[in-house]
Amino acid sequence: MPNPLLTDSPLPQFKSISPEHIEPAIDELLALHREQVETLLSSVKEPAWNSVVEPLELLDNRLSRAWSPVSHLNGVMNSDELREAHSACLAKLSDFSTEMGQNEALFQAYKIVAESDAALNSDQKKLLSNVLRDFHLSGVDLPEDKKQRYKEIQQSLSALSSDFSNKVLDASNAWTKEIESADALTGLPQSAIDLAQQTASDRGLEGFLLTLDFPSYQPVMTYAEDAALREEMYRAFATRASDEGPNAGQFDNSQNMDDILALRHEAAQLLGFNNYAERSIATKMARSTDEVMSFLNDLAQRSKAQADTEFAQLQSYAATQHGHEDLKPWDVAYYSEKLRQHQHNISEEEVKPYFPVSRVIPGMFEVVGKLFAVSFHAVSDVETYHPDVSFYEIRNPDGSVRGQFYFDLYARQHKRGGAWMADCQSRMKTESMEQIPVAYMTCNFTPPVGDADVLLTHREVETLFHEFGHGLHHMLTRVNYPGIAGISGVAWDAVELPSQFMENYCWERDALNLFAAHFETGELIPDELYERMIAAKNFQSGMMMVRQLEFAIFDFRMHLEYDPSGSPTIYQILNEVREQVAVVPAPEWNRFPHAFSHVFGGGYAAGYYSYKWAEVLSADAFSRFEEEGVFNEDTGRSFLESILERGGSDDAMNLFVNFRGREPKVDALLRHTGIAA
Repeated sequence: MPNPLLTDSPLPQFKSISPEHIEPAIDELLALHREQVETLLSSVKEPAWNSVVEPLELLDNRLSRAWSPVSHLNGVMNSDELREAHSACLAKLSDFSTEMGQNEALFQAYKIVAESDAALNSDQKKLLSNVLRDFHLSGVDLPEDKKQRYKEIQQSLSALSSDFSNKVLDASNAWTKEIESADALTGLPQSAIDLAQQTASDRGLEGFLLTLDFPSYQPVMTYAEDAALREEMYRAFATRASDEGPNAGQFDNSQNMDDILALRHEAAQLLGFNNYAERSIATKMARSTDEVMSFLNDLAQRSKAQADTEFAQLQSYAATQHGHEDLKPWDVAYYSEKLRQHQHNISEEEVKPYFPVSRVIPGMFEVVGKLFAVSFHAVSDVETYHPDVSFYEIRNPDGSVRGQFYFDLYARQHKRGGAWMADCQSRMKTESMEQIPVAYMTCNFTPPVGDADVLLTHREVETLFHEFGHGLHHMLTRVNYPGIAGISGVAWDAVELPSQFMENYCWERDALNLFAAHFETGELIPDELYERMIAAKNFQSGMMMVRQLEFAIFDFRMHLEYDPSGSPTIYQILNEVREQVAVVPAPEWNRFPHAFSHVFGGGYAAGYYSYKWAEVLSADAFSRFEEEGVFNEDTGRSFLESILERGGSDDAMNLFVNFRGREPKVDALLRHTGIAA
């Protein structure tokens, strides 16, 4: 039987992929890639796009298409065997990437093409510019001994980051709490109680089972009347993969964090940067580390006073209305929800019946269709990796297929938490082939209980629209070269623009009328309820702003101020940042960084600020729709053509100015979040 990772099938053959297929496939493709590079470099006398770049792009694409299902399965269907094969190949891929990035003959070939091929179009020039930049950032200019050290660092970082993520997943899976009686879950919505009962049943247990998956964790923190239960779950969640908590030391990421920071710093210095924050900025929209820190500190200064006032109001409310004098972190969500109901007479549970998945998904498709003139069609005969996963096509008005995506919406065991969009394959078009973009769209919503429709919180609807914005960026691209198509090649601090832009349509009445309807009656959200939703929209927005700024400033300072001597430590920096911006005191045993996967296990190192940076872009971009009509066809077409279709084919600022007519301003963000300018 042929290896399913090596067959030229249009989509991954998930049911045929086994862990034993992975390493042989990657070994074969890497060997082929090396052989083809050597052949090209020795045989092509005058490098040009068609003779060098395009053949290498095709090789890269084949390797990417083989690896993407493996990487995705490792996140959504994790097993010991799959993890072992995945980790083994990560090291090989890291080696290969650094080897290619340090290949001087290859670098010279690309340089010749960039400087001498008169037939290059603007997209090709941008791709080559990025490639040449990345050669320098891979150490092509270094002497041999430093090249070797850089290669060793990259291999170690790949292994450490993977191990960090695995430990977070293992720590999250290791903690559960069995509950005998529903009395212990007093206060929780019935849907959360039903989920706990189903989770227990699925694992062959009686009663109810709580886990650290968000659909289980969040309702307890928000609604459970039992403060001891809230504290127990908070402690388990806040100490995951650390030296503290119920599984102290078992999955401890302490050494991983120290090693990752040290190696990033060393790699940055090898390349001539003072620190990893400077290295990170080299591929970002921001122009300097000072600009990033000024941006974050300015937002913190604008937000802190309001956040302090909001927390003081919460403390006062808990004390005067509920006799709770000492507000602990595990009390904040619980009393915040009560205060929100007290001030605005609204709760997440009151709104949930208007967001059944069966209406939200087609309604979201309709919103996107009105904005960008595309349609969505379910396809039933496509092989998926789990029964919960569905598959869709995006079609143009003429019926041609524009993109495709797998939709994996629900939390389950052995699936990484959070929500994300990942690349299955990118758009690519040459004289000999045309490949449409395919995405993996992944969320972790509460799974269905029996035959009942899944009701989403409004926050989950925002998450869905957010991730779908990333998907649209990937799937609606018109760029023909994978390196700058969709989200590829987009400055990391601008990549959240489409995702955060789409969140606005979760609040607009005209959009809500397309997808928000009562799951039993079909009634649209009543005007009176909608008005209360809008009134409560910016509830505790100052507190939410400083919470995100805490993450962003901590991440950036951790990489900016790293000192090999060991001072300041990770937690010294975190405590200083909390002193600056935090309003909710954290317990001494809180180990949030040990599970900060965005930074230690993902692509946001010295880049978590990107969420706030891009939020300025998205708020300002949406303000044009507010001025011209949220479903204005011309404005939608302009956003499609200026942002979504262009991917990374031009600098992010140029694309934004093309759409907005000027550089971004922070005013719209402050207005949208209810923070005084």
